[in-house]
Amino acid sequence: MSFWVVWWASHNRLDGWKRFILWDDDPRLFRTRREAREFIEQRYGYIRNRADLRAEPHGWRVPRAVKVEVVQVNL
Repeated sequence: MSFWVVWWASHNRLDGWKRFILWDDDPRLFRTRREAREFIEQRYGYIRNRADLRAEPHGWRVPRAVKVEVVQVNL
């Protein structure tokens, strides 16, 4: 099954590139790209206008919507 997730990224001198999928108790999965982008804009859109958060030492980037394939693995 295909879903969209929110992909967070930050880059700074201390930690380098950090990338991960946002989780609450479970990963935030969205059926459409539009839903994911609306969530990003509501919750993280402020980063776009905050040069202090995008600069050192934080290096935050506005999260992106990324398509993922979810598969079931039987162990």
